[in-house]
Amino acid sequence: MSIPATELMTTLRSGHSTSPRLTWYGPDSERVELSGRVLDNWVAKTSNLLQDELDAGPGSRLRLDLPPHWKSVILALAAWQLGMTTVLGDGEADLLATGEPEASRGSARYDAVIAVPLPALAMRWPGELPPGVVDYAAEVRSHRDVFMPHADPDPAHPAVTSSDGTTYRHADLLDGFAIGHQNGARLLVKAGEGLEQVLVQSLGAWQQDGSVVLVHPDVEITDKLLANERVQGS
Repeated sequence: MSIPATELMTTLRSGHSTSPRLTWYGPDSERVELSGRVLDNWVAKTSNLLQDELDAGPGSRLRLDLPPHWKSVILALAAWQLGMTTVLGDGEADLLATGEPEASRGSARYDAVIAVPLPALAMRWPGELPPGVVDYAAEVRSHRDVFMPHADPDPAHPAVTSSDGTTYRHADLLDGFAIGHQNGARLLVKAGEGLEQVLVQSLGAWQQDGSVVLVHPDVEITDKLLANERVQGS
């Protein structure tokens, strides 16, 4: 059964698939540009990691204990494609994706913990991980580029539990959770506004065949950056 997230990924990998869809500006002059095809590739690999290694599927809950970042967005899209619920606050969840895996040591709260190193070129977690913690960077690249779900997602299941506890169904992900934008907008999104805002803005831009320039709070937003990225629309 199709849900808005799967339809969105189909659009991103087929329509203008080589055009930029997500561009990240991070500390230390970091710039990552993902075309629709590459974005879909990352999402497919991540969905396969969640499904094949961690037994995630429709109805499973993934807590995103991560700052706004292109990898946070990838994990959210992968979870939605699977029919999972992304938990954006401190609510109950089955899986935890975090940049601070040491804080989860000894916790029985989650079935599995995923350590997510944020530097773009990180091939694995820098250092030792607690036993049983999955190294996202080391594991995700080995998974298939095409995602085939083991079970159909349910549009009536919750897709998001927001930071204030509000829930949104998969059927309402793009028309209830996302914020609408102009068609084809090249949208500037400030990471300092928080992960929830990054997700609602990004989904809204992609729904209207647009793209996103996501900028870390430590990066100065200059006229040159705006011009180079051709930021326009709202």
